[in-house]
Amino acid sequence: MDSVRIFISVIGFSDVERHALNTVFRLSEERDLAYGLWTPLPAPGVTAVPAPAQVVLVDGTCAEAVLYHAKPLPQGQRLIWVGNDPPSHAWRVLSRPLSWGELLHDLDSVYAAGQADSGLLDLDVTAPAELGEGEVPAPAPQRALLAGLGTGDRMLVIAELTRVGITEIDEVADNESAVDRLGRNTYSCGVFNLDEHQIDAWSLLQLFVQRNPQGLAMAMSDQAGPLAGWWRRRRIRSHARRAGVSALVSRPPTAQELSHWFELL
Repeated sequence: MDSVRIFISVIGFSDVERHALNTVFRLSEERDLAYGLWTPLPAPGVTAVPAPAQVVLVDGTCAEAVLYHAKPLPQGQRLIWVGNDPPSHAWRVLSRPLSWGELLHDLDSVYAAGQADSGLLDLDVTAPAELGEGEVPAPAPQRALLAGLGTGDRMLVIAELTRVGITEIDEVADNESAVDRLGRNTYSCGVFNLDEHQIDAWSLLQLFVQRNPQGLAMAMSDQAGPLAGWWRRRRIRSHARRAGVSALVSRPPTAQELSHWFELL
């Protein structure tokens, strides 16, 4: 099967969000259905892109967003709106923090809807089909994501996860790998090292909580320990609450502390 490419016009968004979007686009190159950033004037030698883009992704907080309330969309183009006060013609509306997995699903649905509009496919992409009578899906095994953990912490965490029956464990050391895994898998537990500067642990934590609202979001930091000082401990606890962290533990963690939380899984 030849690869199908959907071009997306991106309006607004922060540098961090645009970096994550570029990562999603780049990772999609390995799929039969890929995504690319639409630009009105492609560079010399670059294959021409559709005009207009098949999708326009709009940050509802940016100044340009107001234009998309008033102007009609070109025929066949679909608007995905991020934020509050969406226009009535928005095809999908997403909230922040962005769920990259949900966005990927909506982008896949653009192609499916286009096929349906053309008469090539009879498909309703607005809701999943109900299971037939007697079809009971097997429960998926619990899975854990470890981000930025050092050797000692990682070995202890894996040992305690294994003890409670969680053996499907993904280990990532950079943002791109973490975003990729969070887009492809559902996790019952995520453990993030806030002291590892090679990853944006706070953003990844928020993405984990958005994608896995029932999961255990655990953060580790030197600043959560008794040697960090009262003010630093109070500040990181406050940040952790805002990020949706379930468990904040000091580094290095103890087996007893990890066991206390993992027993809840």
